[in-house]
Amino acid sequence: MVRVIARILWVLPILLLLLAVNQGLVATQLKATWEHGDPAYAEVITYEHSNRADVTYGYVSLRVPLADGSVLTKEKMSLPHSLLPRVKGEQTLAVRVRSGAAQEVVIDRLMPAHWLIAASQVGISLLGAVIIWVGVYWWNTLLRKERASVSQVPKML
Repeated sequence: MVRVIARILWVLPILLLLLAVNQGLVATQLKATWEHGDPAYAEVITYEHSNRADVTYGYVSLRVPLADGSVLTKEKMSLPHSLLPRVKGEQTLAVRVRSGAAQEVVIDRLMPAHWLIAASQVGISLLGAVIIWVGVYWWNTLLRKERASVSQVPKML
């Protein structure tokens, strides 16, 4: 059973690598929208956050009038909890809009910190993947050596 668990643990560094890739894409998409998006002003429709000990979340809903006369509405844009106070109480926010992008709307005021959070999560995930990979590799090697030494012991008659 221990060997099975040791083998299954190889999934953890793979998952952390996938998380690092995902956060890298988020950081890249945020920066691309900020650099290449069209500047606009968004009306804050709703602002919601919870500071309960068991659940912390926050989001804003925005209505962005675009240059072509259309209106882009982003419902419940999830934001890092630490950045929510920066937009609390605001009626309008300066944003960058890139229609069709994975990150269509980026709030100018939050962008540098939001990008830094996503980029730092890449590093943390990669570091965690390396540490867990080393630990799992060491454990599997130890189990292999233990198994080999047990199989070489002569059997008593």
